[in-house]
Amino acid sequence: MYPIPTYPAAVGSIIDSHAHFNDERFDGFREELLSKMAELGVKKIINCGTDYTRIEECLELSRRYDFCYTAIGFHPSHVPDDEQIDYARLDRIIKSEKKIIAVGETGLDYFLRPDNKEVQQKAFHAHLELAEQNGLPVIIHDREAHADTMDILKAHRPRGVVHCFSGSVEMAQEVLKLGMYIGIGGVLTFKNAVKLKEVAAAVPLERILLETDAPYMAPEPFRGKTNHSGLIIYVAEKLAEIKNISVAEVLEVTSKNTEELFKI
Repeated sequence: MYPIPTYPAAVGSIIDSHAHFNDERFDGFREELLSKMAELGVKKIINCGTDYTRIEECLELSRRYDFCYTAIGFHPSHVPDDEQIDYARLDRIIKSEKKIIAVGETGLDYFLRPDNKEVQQKAFHAHLELAEQNGLPVIIHDREAHADTMDILKAHRPRGVVHCFSGSVEMAQEVLKLGMYIGIGGVLTFKNAVKLKEVAAAVPLERILLETDAPYMAPEPFRGKTNHSGLIIYVAEKLAEIKNISVAEVLEVTSKNTEELFKI
């Protein structure tokens, strides 16, 4: 099942900028859990599609739940080796669905797929062009591909967020120079997350989005369990500790950041 926070956030104070509530790990209790979001403090959730099937699943959630929105794209590990992604089809989907608010997640993953880097890079460029054509921000996945990710972002200079940020303070500063945001989730609460804590301290709160990547990367004290948007309160608590400010201020500012970026 799923953990419940011992001290839920105030109603309407959480916006989850990156989740996957369509994931099969939620099968059997998805509806029950989503029905609890308001009482757990959650105002809005952005679910990210990662291939055609998952895009449709996310869109269905957006149709059923007023507080759910959708980002569409191909996760780099889902990019086919033959590069056969129908971008015209993605464009038609974007134009037909009002609750699509971003392109993503897209990017590079050299950990899961070190064998097709050039294919991933071509798809990344194409996704950024799709976002630009539709006036949408982007949600960027970057795993063990920092240099190439930054090169491509600098070439396109999109609006958006580097989600689940895993780079250095220096990389974060480069992201900020592009006008982009830094996405921070449950990893911030892990004891060994020294580098991310340094990033969180260095990046202005006005440039941070909070996220879960649900059902993955649940924060302490629920590490390894099914993550969900209600658990962002623990990430906010850790960020407040690092910034020496209140949890309420963290949630207020990061939620405003998310609403402004995605226009939701």
